[in-house]
Amino acid sequence: MNGKIFYSILFLLSLNVPAQTIKLLNTGTNISLRGLSVVNDRIIWVSGNNGTVGESLDSGKTWKWMVINDFEKTDFRDIEAFDERSAVIMGIGEPAFILRTSNGGITWKVVYENKTKGIFLDAMEFWNEESGIVIGDPIRNKFYIARTFDGGMHWREIPEKNYPTADSGEACFAASGTCIRKLDKAEACFVSGGLKSKLFIRDEKMIIPFKQGKESSGANSIAVKTNETLIVVGGDYLLKDTTNNNCFITKDAGKTWITPSVSPHGYRSRVEYLHSKKWVCCGLNGVDYTIDDGKNWIWISKEGFNVCRKAKDGKAVIFAGDNGKIGKLLKIK
Repeated sequence: MNGKIFYSILFLLSLNVPAQTIKLLNTGTNISLRGLSVVNDRIIWVSGNNGTVGESLDSGKTWKWMVINDFEKTDFRDIEAFDERSAVIMGIGEPAFILRTSNGGITWKVVYENKTKGIFLDAMEFWNEESGIVIGDPIRNKFYIARTFDGGMHWREIPEKNYPTADSGEACFAASGTCIRKLDKAEACFVSGGLKSKLFIRDEKMIIPFKQGKESSGANSIAVKTNETLIVVGGDYLLKDTTNNNCFITKDAGKTWITPSVSPHGYRSRVEYLHSKKWVCCGLNGVDYTIDDGKNWIWISKEGFNVCRKAKDGKAVIFAGDNGKIGKLLKIK
């Protein structure tokens, strides 16, 4: 066993907390998976490049794979599933598309299309089965935002005057579909990266202390415990093993930021709140786990993943990444 992982397990056991590990459920294809939606402990949907969507109805034991006709070259970076039959997928651009199925992926309907030059969608987020939001990179220095109020069947852009303003060279990362998250029952928050990295909450913009001024660095993902307690991860995706400036914690909605005592062990594209003081994050060189609200991160796996999600109705924590890789968080017996 790797020495770092061994001592990490001893650390967890010393706190009387079961150590964690990852079980691979699928691998071995040429598909890069970045979209992931875990409806419950049984129903899992994923999406990726080459027009690919996958669904499992048995906790990841078996998968139904589909390539959507006429979208074989589309990169579906995000997916939101509501049950075993209904899901919405986001194709980044140009042009940008959102598609919806209501029959388990047998057919897909285009519910949104945008041919604007420079359009690039980054992530979707849903508050419930009706209300959702999609965010895109800035066009004319304004972040693009559209809303749905009928489960993704129809989308409408918010008035352009209400688009948040971006600094030059600032954008969102479409690494995991989680740069935007619901903050409470009515509000969402999102994070940016590139030449500037900020947290946006309503009309407020707060600098996140990632390294500024580099196109490949900044915030990739945000997770919410309460509307005050948030964790943001990212770093520089060109430096996957760098542990500096890759995770920040706020307990006052971005007014001040805390750096972990032990940071995640590399660039991280996704962070997810689990329960109590437990969170998980993942990136190109592995998975980290914390039991103290992000103060100390344990490197529990060197399997690289792009995205992780906890079941909306259940306890399962699922991961997805390159080469069709899908995994599940398990406790070490």
